[in-house]
Amino acid sequence: QRILRLAEMCRRLETEEEKVLPFYPSSLAEWEQQNARRVLEEPPTEPLALALQDYVELEQFWKRFNKAKLEEKALEQARAALADRNQNLRGLLQQYLAGVAINQKMP
Repeated sequence: QRILRLAEMCRRLETEEEKVLPFYPSSLAEWEQQNARRVLEEPPTEPLALALQDYVELEQFWKRFNKAKLEEKALEQARAALADRNQNLRGLLQQYLAGVAINQKMP
């Protein structure tokens, strides 16, 4: 139920581009894509592969979910980098202000 709720929320938050192009560009080379297509066209023979046929519809959800998680991690790292930079800039500002205060005290 949780996954279905997340899928519904994901559909509502899709950008126009994602609604029009409901697939992601592949990073595979042409020959790798051909091999993948050939393998996908073969009927599954293993029990696990047969069981996974029931969950094919969730593939798009998992792609989007993973994309969102990757973006979340990237934003966390960017935020941490900005926090470090902010801390460094505050330290430099304190040093500058301390230098200005000392210069003002000296006649």
